[in-house]
Amino acid sequence: MSAVSPKKENPVLVPTGPTYNGSLPSSSGFRPFITGHPVIHSIYSHDMGVNNQDTAGVESEPLLGSAPDYGTSSGEPLDRHNTRHGELFDNVPKEKRRLGTLSAGFLIFNRVIGTGIYATPSNILRSAGSVGVALVMWLVGSLIAALGTAVYIELGTGLPRSGGEKNYLEFIYRRPKFLMTCVFTVYAMITGTSTANSVVFSEYLLHAAGLPPTWLNTRLVAFCCLSFLCFIHGTTWKWGLRIQNTLGMFKLVVLTLVVGSGLLSLLGIPGFQLRDGYEKPNNYQWDKLWEGSGTGANAFVAGLYAVIWSFTGYSNANYALSEIKDPVRTIKRAAPIAMFGVSAVYMLINVAYFAVVSKTDILSSRRIIAALYFRNLYGPTTERALSAFIALSTLGNLLAGQFAQGRVIQELGREGILPFASFFASNKPFDAPLPGLLLQFTISTIFLFAVPPGDAYLFLISLSSNCSTLINVFVGVGLLLLHTKAYQTAWNWNPPFRSPKLVVVLFFIANMFLIVVPLMPPASGSRTYEKLPYWSHSVAAFAVSLVGLTYWYIWGTWLPKRKGYRLERVYALQEDGVSRWVFRKTFTAGQSPSI
Repeated sequence: MSAVSPKKENPVLVPTGPTYNGSLPSSSGFRPFITGHPVIHSIYSHDMGVNNQDTAGVESEPLLGSAPDYGTSSGEPLDRHNTRHGELFDNVPKEKRRLGTLSAGFLIFNRVIGTGIYATPSNILRSAGSVGVALVMWLVGSLIAALGTAVYIELGTGLPRSGGEKNYLEFIYRRPKFLMTCVFTVYAMITGTSTANSVVFSEYLLHAAGLPPTWLNTRLVAFCCLSFLCFIHGTTWKWGLRIQNTLGMFKLVVLTLVVGSGLLSLLGIPGFQLRDGYEKPNNYQWDKLWEGSGTGANAFVAGLYAVIWSFTGYSNANYALSEIKDPVRTIKRAAPIAMFGVSAVYMLINVAYFAVVSKTDILSSRRIIAALYFRNLYGPTTERALSAFIALSTLGNLLAGQFAQGRVIQELGREGILPFASFFASNKPFDAPLPGLLLQFTISTIFLFAVPPGDAYLFLISLSSNCSTLINVFVGVGLLLLHTKAYQTAWNWNPPFRSPKLVVVLFFIANMFLIVVPLMPPASGSRTYEKLPYWSHSVAAFAVSLVGLTYWYIWGTWLPKRKGYRLERVYALQEDGVSRWVFRKTFTAGQSPSI
């Protein structure tokens, strides 16, 4: 096969030669994928902008065989002795790196703090039985979130490329080739939907505006929200980032003021006393602090489960590392700062809630605890203002989530395995991952209008949560493998930041806890669904992987064997200078494209 002069966005085929030795100019940081499959091979050519004759060989091997080289991610993992800051790891032009520490921090802060902190404390108190145990639960949740943050900092500094778990799972689980990518793709489609939070945003906004939250009103406002997310991040990314950061700062300031007013009320400062007519709390008297403890194992587990879920989102900046300046240093700073801020806000706002609202009022009222707090301190007329703030908090959460999710879909497109891969890998026409955002917009919109309220809607929300947890379990197991001497040597794993093995073990246990709890029968008198079995979403989360497995088998094995071709993986540069992989069909002797 003759060599073709490389052009941007056009893959380069090169002649078959000796086995590739993995060497590249140190300025590239790119290590190509050379290992293969009975019908999948890899060819590499790199456009250095000077010499268009760089060539490499083709190496084939069994699908289930072992391979010393890994190249699905754009390079060997960084190590602690490497002086590079991570920008050279992925083949992305420097001008594409536009996010600093502030933006990376708010990607995490906005993603973690959505609506839960305004309502969840009431449910936690019911499960805990006492204010003291509830505060302990929140403290435990903070510690578990710190474990997850450390795990993802290690993975992010070792493989500083956008895509998050996609890169980590591909790097760790290399056999069968491409299987993990196909499975993760299906999970990413489910976990990336914004349907549930868009509905929450809609309901609070309608309440703030004094409009009835009918099914039609709620869906129309939610649809407008989804459309706004896709438009702002897909066409004017700078404004999307500015709005996202502004909402994050606004959220932090307002929550700080809420905490401050609650603490001033606890100290008895004039001007911050409770309004007349409301029960004065005594939650911090020692005998009252622990009163009601011992609600039973089921209740305690349910409460801790809800607390842990309130902290999810600490990995959000990992999905956009290819767009972060100096990604290794930035993620080592931004992630701990953001999660420390989240944990401090969560702990202190619970202290403030219990300083202003009595335990009896919290447990007997059907209103969210934040509404009771504002009513007691500022009067019932502030309820609409609170709804507006919660709506803006939810919008910040949605912006951060979709900013990251668009990059995940784009990275899957760069691997060449996703259908219409070149479309999803592209930044055209607005220098933003609009195709990936359009995909998530379409899926979220279908769920929004096609799924009726009730069991089906709750099932989809729970399914998304369980899929995320399953991914974390595989990440935890994989990182434990990387901490063994065998994997450290074979996989060359010695990243700039290392989390202690105990931290990884506890992270794995925490996520196994989240897997096991939904499989336990609910407490007497409570039901997860009206008609569906309580374990439906848990089993479905495991079954989702079969969709990815089926696609992998048909695309990579069955069709090539049936039609007599093999897939060759070719490295290409897009017009924006970002690299991606392309699969080409090469038909064997006696076969033709028409077969």
